[in-house]
Amino acid sequence: MPHPLLPNLETLVTDVAASKGFALCGIQLLTHMSPMTLEVQIRHSSGADVSLDDCAGFSGVLGDALEASTMLTDAYVLEISSPGIGDQLSSDRDFETFRGFPVEVHHRDKDDSEQRLDGLLLERDADTLQINIRGRIKRIPRDCVIGVRLTSPGS
Repeated sequence: MPHPLLPNLETLVTDVAASKGFALCGIQLLTHMSPMTLEVQIRHSSGADVSLDDCAGFSGVLGDALEASTMLTDAYVLEISSPGIGDQLSSDRDFETFRGFPVEVHHRDKDDSEQRLDGLLLERDADTLQINIRGRIKRIPRDCVIGVRLTSPGS
């Protein structure tokens, strides 16, 4: 289940990003890390490449906004990056494009323990992510999915 602060954090980050000419691509709050980590991926609204200087500059601005908001009261690490051409799937377009490709799904099960599954990506809809594991379809509730990344066949 996503962290209860995530929607408010996403709104704050989206607003700060827009004010600086960026768009939010992804956000994760990793509370199992010590200290917890807020991972934010940004891209330029214009579509231009994001540089290391862009990430560093945005980190300062966002850090100030987070401190002013007092949403995060415990110690945290703020990580800013660009989505690049990595192997993490995040957008609806990614899930459409890579349908049928081998993926690794990192998710929480019913006991709230983290699990990893390997299979072929079938579909992601509003409620579930479906993968094919050796001919069997596994449906994972979308709110339990932590991350999905492309893998090599047989890895």
